[in-house]
Amino acid sequence: MPERLDQLLTRITAISPVEVVLELALIWFVVWLIFRFLRGTRGARMLKGVGLLVILATLLLLGLGRDDAAFQRLKFLYGNSLFFAGLALVVVFQPELRRALVRLGEARLFRGQVARVGPIVDEIMRAVAYLSRNKIGAIMAIERDVPLGGIVESGTTINAEVTAELIQSIFWPGSALHDMGVVVRNDKIAAAGVQFPLAEGDEISQELGARHRAAMGLSQECDALVIVVSEETGAISLAERGQLIRKLSPEGLASMLRRELLQTVAKQEREAETQPDNANLSDNGEGAS
Repeated sequence: MPERLDQLLTRITAISPVEVVLELALIWFVVWLIFRFLRGTRGARMLKGVGLLVILATLLLLGLGRDDAAFQRLKFLYGNSLFFAGLALVVVFQPELRRALVRLGEARLFRGQVARVGPIVDEIMRAVAYLSRNKIGAIMAIERDVPLGGIVESGTTINAEVTAELIQSIFWPGSALHDMGVVVRNDKIAAAGVQFPLAEGDEISQELGARHRAAMGLSQECDALVIVVSEETGAISLAERGQLIRKLSPEGLASMLRRELLQTVAKQEREAETQPDNANLSDNGEGAS
């Protein structure tokens, strides 16, 4: 026993403290990213359960197998089962992994559209106020950094100016496109009749209808602002990053939209200013030659 203790102390003293800190920081960052993407989904609880089982099994094997020759068959089965468990997790967490990959690719939308944010929000507010007052159901997504090209392809291309009258006519009962969603890209209605993904997770309230679940589902996968008007009550809601803000007034909705969209524009303009102007550098080089 003293010999093993001396060997352990020797190994510990041989490890560089800087290396340990960097490794722990990297592991913590990866774990934080995983839980950030899984937050508010069914995968979060499942990952906690799987992680707890793996930790308990590892500690149990370390306690039983102090001798390297002990429990060799059990250790072999445990080591190989981890590989198949990893493949199973990829299948189980497929929606969460898809969402993570979607967020990696970011477009640069709304750039140079500061002057257009106000009029667009005003048109949306007028349309939402009319739909809410007449209890006409609607769901509409405003695209920001993460592009919605994949789901836009499932709908009908519109590519028209954002106007309250057009939005009202799309969601008018009996219209061929009123049951699905609308996607707003920059200052255009890109498409209508778009199918949004439904929200997943045990935390979703059972009282929410299909439109509200679709709004939360889309906001879980990207950074779009998703507006919902209830067909039963006319209540206005806004979904962002998997969170649903309910019972908004048209003016309150407009205020939130202006704030979020102007922040998106300001962030993109700051990023554009920090990037080197390759085009100007190229032009100056050609002029010098």
